[in-house]
Amino acid sequence: MVSVRTHLWFGNDKAHEAAEFYAKNIPGSSVGRVLAAPEGVPGVEPGDQFIVEFTVGGLPFIGLNAGPEFTLDEAFSFYLDVETQDEVDRYWEILTSDGGTPGPCGWCKDKFGVSWQVIPKQLEELCGDYTTDANKRAMNAMLQMGKIDIAALEAAYRGE
Repeated sequence: MVSVRTHLWFGNDKAHEAAEFYAKNIPGSSVGRVLAAPEGVPGVEPGDQFIVEFTVGGLPFIGLNAGPEFTLDEAFSFYLDVETQDEVDRYWEILTSDGGTPGPCGWCKDKFGVSWQVIPKQLEELCGDYTTDANKRAMNAMLQMGKIDIAALEAAYRGE
């Protein structure tokens, strides 16, 4: 059987710390095996943490302590689908704290450089397929936001 997992390269030996952060803060997340580097891996001392197997929201990942020359960017991101404004606020705070950074349209980066989009289910409902005037108003409101504000999206949808 074939298995596909996403492989993330973390700079500055942060793979295990990131996995623990996700396990603590994102439901359905956990840390699996942590493998030590064998002799002969360039730039890594034998016995140092090297590979971390972890799960985020039920999806399996492999984290690699890749060294400072490798950084994560927006080409990979997590889409965090939530139900309420309280959840938007809570996860936004968790992800942007301690060195994370807010971005536009519900996007942010956590302190490890991983991009996230924290999206309430209402956004997809209000924006629909972007074809109606109400959908377009909701989308245009979202494009002006950092952290998503459900009440403001609903008001825009209604034309208020």
